[in-house]
Amino acid sequence: MTGSTPYHPGERAVQARAGRSDRADHSGRAIGGTIPAVAARFLAERRILVVGAADADGRLWATQLTGEPGFLRAPDERTLAVAARPAGDDPLAAVLAGPAEVGTIALDPAGRRRMRLNGRSAPDGRGGLVIAADQVYANCPKYIQRRSPLVRPAAGTPHAVASGPALSTAQQLAVATADTFFVATAGPDGRVDASHRGGNPGFLRVLGPDRLSWPEYAGNSMFMTLGNLELDPRAGLLLPDFETGGALLITGEARTDWSEQAAAGLPGAERVVDLTVTGVLELADATPLTWTDPEYSPANPPAAA
Repeated sequence: MTGSTPYHPGERAVQARAGRSDRADHSGRAIGGTIPAVAARFLAERRILVVGAADADGRLWATQLTGEPGFLRAPDERTLAVAARPAGDDPLAAVLAGPAEVGTIALDPAGRRRMRLNGRSAPDGRGGLVIAADQVYANCPKYIQRRSPLVRPAAGTPHAVASGPALSTAQQLAVATADTFFVATAGPDGRVDASHRGGNPGFLRVLGPDRLSWPEYAGNSMFMTLGNLELDPRAGLLLPDFETGGALLITGEARTDWSEQAAAGLPGAERVVDLTVTGVLELADATPLTWTDPEYSPANPPAAA
């Protein structure tokens, strides 16, 4: 935060460049440092929490934690208790075994609701996490595909089935057909944010085995992701496999292309983010949940041809 604003200089710079400073000031009133009662109830009903953090080498990753309703709990207005922790080959398993800055987003695909909570995490001594809240706020329902959870009773521990510095052909296909991903970024003080991106299949474009691109659609004008990238290019993407319970985790460096040429031909795009991929990890059994087929958000612009 800077002075009386909840935004850091990178966010402020992007808001001004986009001509959205006034709207960002209005949206910023919703950012708090505590968990309201309505938010605590929302969290207690959720089955998925996306977590972003930096690994021991400083690379950013985003991963997912799941559980029965109640696995997320707010014992007080400043604390989120999570009865789960990354395990197996998850790239955040080691770093979240100790204190770490984290960005989280709790998602309700069926109700098209989401809530972000950023803060500092520590292990709880019982295989879970305790997160001291620093920023808490809800987001609008735009671009969330409606899905309902299903349970795979035979799910195992998350384990790597492929890894490398770039995307395989099969992984490129998974990216090119995705309708949802999550992105972790970091601010100038090392604080991490996790955000949601959604659109019709094809909105996340594969430009090569080590380069991805996606359009930035109209949102709440906070520009927390782009504000972080303005100062720190590190980014981590999570692409859940809603059919199998697997996940594709990607780390790299991103930049925002503000040119009209970049957005041309991409319906709804206000600007475009390009990601250079530096690491890929494909996990099987990332979660015991699978999900029903999507009902695409009516806010989704058409995918580019």
